[in-house]
Amino acid sequence: MLDDWADRGSPLLIGGRLVTGDRRFETIDPATEEVIGLAADATGDQLGEAIDAARRAFDESGWATDLGLRVRCLRQLRQALERHADELRALTIREAGAPRFLTYGAQLDQPVADLGWVADLAENYAWTRDLGRAAPMGIASDRRVLREPVGVVAAITPWNFPHQINLAKLGPALAAGNTVVLKAAPDTPWCAAVLGRLAAEETDLPPGVLNVVTGRDHALGARLAADPRVDLVSFTGSTATGRAVMRGAAETLKKVFLELGGKSACVLLDDADLAKACAYAAFAAISHAGQGCALTTRLLVPRARHDEAVEITARTMARLGAGDPSDDRTVCGPLISARQRERVEGYLKLAVAEGGSFATGGRRPDRDRGFWIEPTLITGLTNRSRAAREEIFGPVLVVLPHDGDDDAVRIANDSPYGLSGAVHAGDPERARAVARRLRTGTVSVNGGVWYGPDVPFGGYKQSGVGREMGVAGFEEYLETKSIAEGAG
Repeated sequence: MLDDWADRGSPLLIGGRLVTGDRRFETIDPATEEVIGLAADATGDQLGEAIDAARRAFDESGWATDLGLRVRCLRQLRQALERHADELRALTIREAGAPRFLTYGAQLDQPVADLGWVADLAENYAWTRDLGRAAPMGIASDRRVLREPVGVVAAITPWNFPHQINLAKLGPALAAGNTVVLKAAPDTPWCAAVLGRLAAEETDLPPGVLNVVTGRDHALGARLAADPRVDLVSFTGSTATGRAVMRGAAETLKKVFLELGGKSACVLLDDADLAKACAYAAFAAISHAGQGCALTTRLLVPRARHDEAVEITARTMARLGAGDPSDDRTVCGPLISARQRERVEGYLKLAVAEGGSFATGGRRPDRDRGFWIEPTLITGLTNRSRAAREEIFGPVLVVLPHDGDDDAVRIANDSPYGLSGAVHAGDPERARAVARRLRTGTVSVNGGVWYGPDVPFGGYKQSGVGREMGVAGFEEYLETKSIAEGAG
């Protein structure tokens, strides 16, 4: 399926038709800077056709009311993705630079499996709730509440975990009865295009229900979010772009889901197993080259154990290093692009200017090709420094000392973000108490994993609006209608 895209280009999916079009752009392997192949470069007119197709499919077909068809199509899509798992694994490693071990989890296998959970949820969901009879204003009335799809969904996704985020939006949106226009990131167009092709060729999805648009023009996403034919925007990306999406959606007051940036804290209390907790923090911060919004990129350690924590963490990061993403042992692969590497290097220079120093890393590894940065541990900064407050999106961890539980909570919460966090302590109840005080959407306690199809994910403050995944994420794609019938 993928071999013929190198020269011909991956297709768009518009109204049930696979369209290559006249314009194409190159997709690049971030580990080698080699051209993988070509992707369709959508025009504004093609985006408009995709929105039109989604609008017609919602307004004129039975998709919104045929639950059985929706469940069947989701299960077919899951099965199709599983049949092509080997191809998709190789693609994800090469196009996204994802380490192979992650493709057996959140980069591929887990989100594909999670489609089954979404299909089961839709099949068993209480679409109608009976409120019983009441007599407001003396009028006997039988009342019920209906949950219905919102309409046309614009799903705008980033490049860092393309399958996970694409499917976390498409699965619930389609299961709820919406139609979708997926606008994928320019860096990972094939990971999105493969969904369109499998949907068109190996499922019963009606034409226009799912449309997939790829292109190098970032303005396509802005046009999609602002289009009056779109009823809901589901966006994952930077906080700055999220603000722009919200402004564009405001003109028509459409519903908006935003999953945005993070600068999450990993808090070590003074009774924590320091070696275990520091190894955990190092591994988490540099997984997929630190290109994850929920990764913990601030390490808060007791002041009395600061130097010991720095030594353990730096040693772990240096041992893990940055390596070939196709190697099963690699944790930290390449950054996605030269532009992203320049961004990370800019923050490394800024950290030094702010008084920080590198306990390990801080430069490019000795490689001829690819977009690489060594795993980097920064010390000597305060929580007011930009490198400690702003999202870097690279394999960079900042160590900050704290003076007890209250101070650790204060530092952790002193952030414009509130997406995730972690707490390590010897006393589980003490760890839970600190976790409850963190102003974040998800928290790991003593290495617990919160990721799963049934777990709502999203942030406080400038980390977003709403929740993805879980029942709460499914209900983001629903409207609520109340009906009362006279019973007199």
